[in-house]
Amino acid sequence: MSRIRTEPLHLDELIAAVSHPGAGGIATFLGVVRDVNDGRSVTLLEYEAYGTMAEAELERILWEIAAELPGVLVAATHRVGALHVGDVAVACAASAPHRAEAFRGCRLLIDRVKERLPIWKREHGPDGPYWVGWEDARCAGEHGHEAPHGHTHGDKEPHGHGGTAPPTNAGA
Repeated sequence: MSRIRTEPLHLDELIAAVSHPGAGGIATFLGVVRDVNDGRSVTLLEYEAYGTMAEAELERILWEIAAELPGVLVAATHRVGALHVGDVAVACAASAPHRAEAFRGCRLLIDRVKERLPIWKREHGPDGPYWVGWEDARCAGEHGHEAPHGHTHGDKEPHGHGGTAPPTNAGA
């Protein structure tokens, strides 16, 4: 089961998708909108996705993990749109005959979702909205410059607060 959707996420759907008589353990993960990120107050998150590409990539991730970890079933959903503090943004579940494999499957799943899905996050706070985790190619390799230009460098140090459209590179 994989889905990118605007509706609220429900963990029970994922648990049902991975449950089976041989599952001795089910591990779950919920990614929830928090009120502070990197020392900045957060009042709202907006997630945007390339929907069909994100669904296809999520499906690939699920198949990869199933192939790597025989006996492990995984499922995930990711929400897009405007989310408030406390809302669930991503939900993952993994089942396996034993707990260690279930935990490993769930960890691999969320790590790959964060790394590979073409979903972009825009945080809103007192200083206005800003895109999280993208690097402007015009500034790659620069550090310590003065002009804000609305992105984060590879060192994850925030610069500026601008950004009016999602970046062209992927990142969750």
